[in-house]
Amino acid sequence: MMNANEATRSAARVLARCDALAEISESAEGLTRVYLSPEHMRANAQVGEWMRAAGMTVWQDAVGNICGRYEGAEPGAPALLLGSHLDTVRNAGRYDGMLGVLSAIEVVNWLHQHRLRLPLALEVIGFGDEEGTRFGITLLGSRGITGSWPENWPAVADGNAITVAQAMTDMGLDVARIDSAERAVDEIAAYLELHIEQGPCLEQADLALGVVTAINGARRLNCRFRGEAGHAGTVPMTHRKDALAAAAEWMVYIEQMTCRYGQQRVATVGTLHCPSGAVNVIPGETELSLDIRGPDDAQLNELLSDLLVQGEAIALRRGVTFEASEYYAINATACDLRLQQALSAAVTQVQGRSLSLPSGAGHDAIAIAERWPSGMLFVRCAGGISHHPAEAVSQPDVASALQAWLLAVQNVAAAFAPQASARQEAV
Repeated sequence: MMNANEATRSAARVLARCDALAEISESAEGLTRVYLSPEHMRANAQVGEWMRAAGMTVWQDAVGNICGRYEGAEPGAPALLLGSHLDTVRNAGRYDGMLGVLSAIEVVNWLHQHRLRLPLALEVIGFGDEEGTRFGITLLGSRGITGSWPENWPAVADGNAITVAQAMTDMGLDVARIDSAERAVDEIAAYLELHIEQGPCLEQADLALGVVTAINGARRLNCRFRGEAGHAGTVPMTHRKDALAAAAEWMVYIEQMTCRYGQQRVATVGTLHCPSGAVNVIPGETELSLDIRGPDDAQLNELLSDLLVQGEAIALRRGVTFEASEYYAINATACDLRLQQALSAAVTQVQGRSLSLPSGAGHDAIAIAERWPSGMLFVRCAGGISHHPAEAVSQPDVASALQAWLLAVQNVAAAFAPQASARQEAV
C-alpha cells in the first residue's frame, strides 16, 4: 500500500501537474482547451512525457486520445483501463478530467518505482473530448475506442465552420482511420475513472472520497403555455388567461414534487421567456425549458410523467394550453457492482467508511460502460464548484484518493484477471 509520506508527495506532484496543464490554454485569461486544437495536442504531448517517465509505452490514437500502457506480469495480458479527459469547457477549472488522468499516471508510477507488475496490464488514457465544447457533440474520445462514432460526426462543424474532419487533418490525424481507434472487447477487462464530484455531497458528509453508483439519466424538454395577452390595467384578475402565471405555478410544483421523489432526482427550469412580453401586457405565451435527471430510468420517467400531467392540469384549470416536446434523452448508466464493491472496500480502508452516490454530470464512463464494466471514484471538491476557475481540491484529499485508487486497482486487477484471460482465450 502507498504509505502516507508517499501519498503526500504523489499528491503534490499531481497538483503541480494540474497547474502545468492549466497553462496550456487558448486564452491567457482563463483555462480553455478544446478538442483538436493546438492546445489539445500540446497537452497530449506533455501527458505523454509523464506517461513515459512512469514506465509506460505511449501512443496517440486515431481520434486524438493519448494512451499509455504498463505491461502486466505476463506480456500481452488484457488491460485495466484508467483515465478521464483532458479537454475543458470555456473558462474552466483545472481538475475536471485532468485530476483523473494524472492520478492514474501516479498510480502506475508507484508500481513502476516499486518494480511491481499486476495480473492485468494497466492502460492510462487521456480522452480528447468529453465536454463537447467545440463541436457540440460529446464523448468523441471515449466513443472512439468503443467504435461508436455516428457516421455524421466527421461532418459536424464548429462555430468557425471547421468540420471535425478538417480539424483532424489540421492536427495530423486521418479521418479515414477513425475506426482504428476502436479497441477489441477482449483487450480491456474493465474501466476505472477518478473524478472530482462536481457537487456538495461529500463536503456535506465531511468525507474526501465517495463511490459512484450510477451516472444520471437525463431528459430535456422545451415547454410552452399559451394563454391570452391583454392590457395589464383593464383585464380583471378573475378574467385573465396568464401564461406566465401558469408557468410559475408549474415551476413551484416541479420543485416540490421532485423533492418528494428523493435527493437523487433533480429538476431544473433553466430558461424562461415571454415572447412579445412587456411591463404592461398580460403574458399570452411563455416558453420554458425542463431538465430532469436521476440514476434510475423508471423512476425518472415516472417523475416526468407526473410533471407533464400536472402541467396539463394547471393549463386546464387556468384556461390556457400546455405543450411539451422532448429534444434530448440519455439513459442512466449503472456502475458495475463488483467495481463499486472494490472501490468501497478501498475507500473504507483509507478513510474509515464509504459513501455511495450517483453522478449528476456526464462522464466518459457513459460510453465505456456500453462495452466494459466501469466504475468511478469521486474526490471532494470545495463547495461543489466545477466548470469554473474556482474549482478546487485539497492535497490531503488527493493523497487519500491516490491511496484508495492504488488499492482498488490492485484488487480489481487480481479479481478480473482470470475472467479477462478466459475471455481472451475464447476469442
